[in-house]
Parts: sequence; C-alpha cells; structure tokens
Amino acid sequence: MTAPRPILVGAVAYDPKVVTIWEIIKAYFEDHGTPMDFVFYSNYGLLVTALLDGDLDIAWNSPLAWVDAVRRTGGTCRAIAMRDTDRDRVSHIVVRADGDVRTLADVRGRTIAVGAADSPQATLIPLGLLADNGLVPDEDVAVLRHDVLVGKHGDHVGGERDALDALLAGDADACAMLDLNHAGWTADGTLDPATTRILATTPPFDHCVFTVRADFNAAAERDWLATLFTMDYANPDHREMMDLEGLKAWLPGRTSGFGPLTEAVGRFGFFEGRRVGAPAEPTSLRDAAR
Repeated sequence: MTAPRPILVGAVAYDPKVVTIWEIIKAYFEDHGTPMDFVFYSNYGLLVTALLDGDLDIAWNSPLAWVDAVRRTGGTCRAIAMRDTDRDRVSHIVVRADGDVRTLADVRGRTIAVGAADSPQATLIPLGLLADNGLVPDEDVAVLRHDVLVGKHGDHVGGERDALDALLAGDADACAMLDLNHAGWTADGTLDPATTRILATTPPFDHCVFTVRADFNAAAERDWLATLFTMDYANPDHREMMDLEGLKAWLPGRTSGFGPLTEAVGRFGFFEGRRVGAPAEPTSLRDAAR
C-alpha cells in the first residue's frame, strides 16, 4: 500500500531556530499519523508565489504575506490556523521620558525611527497610526528606516532594535515596536521604563497565519488541523517547540485582524513599489553586512 503524500508546508527561514521548530513539528505530525514535510524560503514573496503556484499545500505566512496572498488570489485564499499570540497584537510608539514629545501632535516636524520597509509591526502599521492622526510620513514627519533583512517582513528584531537604538542615541525623537518586544526588552533591561515611555499605541492587529489555496483538499486540511490542535503546552514534549515559536496554543485562523495592515499598504502604495522613509546609514560593518 502506498504511503500517503506528506502535506508540504512552507516557511521563511528568518532565524536558525526555525530549523529546530519545524523538525520538531514534522516529527510530531509523523508520530500522529499525519505525514508532513517543510520547505524553507529566504523571503515571503517566494513563499506566497510557491503557495499560489501549487508547490506547497500550506504557507506559514507573515501578516504582510497574508495580505499579499489575498491580493493575488482575489480573496480566495483561506486562513486556517494561527498562534494564540498572533491575535490582538499592538505596536507602540515610544519616546524618551525626558523629551518634549508629549502627544502625537508633537511628532510633527520630528523624526520617527522604524524597522524595515516591509515590517508590519515596526513600520507600516505605526506609520498608518500617524497618518490616521493627520501626520503624513515623509511630509509632516521624517521617517528613519532600518532595512534589516528586507523580505522577511520584520520576523526578526534587527531593524526594530536598531530603531530603538536610534531613539536612545538621540538620532530620532520616537520609534516604533511590537508590544511583545517592548515587554521583552523591558524585562531584560534593554529598555529602561524610567528613561522611555509609550506615547501612543496602534489599534489591535493579527500576526502570522497558516494559509491555503481555495482548492486545498478538505479531508487533508481537517486531518492536519486536528493534529495541530492536539499540541498541548502542558506537555513537556510539546513545550520546547511552542516556546521557540512563541505560543501556548494553536487557534483557528481568522481574518478580522488584518484591517490596519491592509489600510496601511493601500495608503502607502506598498505593493506598487513605494517605500516610506529614508534608510538609515549603516553604523558598523556588522550593520552593513546584514
């Protein structure tokens, strides 16, 4: 009897830990009689193309890759699962506590440091918040962009951390960051709550999502999701992968949380090739090589 074809899942290799995460997931699925395998891509553009071309069954998409897939399929792709931590995220605009930027209106004529051009959390959505409040990026506010690993949609903290460094060094009057990074950097001492403060917070938005084409086999999808949803954070055998991937539970996919990003990419003409802000000059050989 021929063994069933593994479900093929695509992901972007934004960090070495991604290999460990997907090796654990693969072994778990195989142990539960749901064969799967994975393919890594260097950027989300290739990942979305591979999904739409039929080279993959499922894509582990960033929020921007989801919006791109919706755009390229005419809305026929489907979001089938996500992490608990992918729901209702926000980004903060942070300023120095001793500065004179007290309200969003005070950012007019100043500089905001952001992450990479394609980072939803550290660039597109926060700049959308400024625009919603009458501050047009590149006109009313100078935007200092930190283009680290463009193509990976800010799935790393490089550009976001560089934006914070620009604020702390006095090269910017504000910076943008994901709430989870703000909490993590506060906990590890990178960000001192005595010297910085949150100026404003974006509306809630959703993050990564497993995406399939409209024609994905219904039975295969049902079996794959059933296995995914049996992962249990209380089980030590599952916890390593779930900690690495930053979740405590897998949840059904939803599409209601992508409004702020969809509005931002449309407003800024992202998919038409426009990039908001000027890229920062590398400050070291390490930065130049990234």
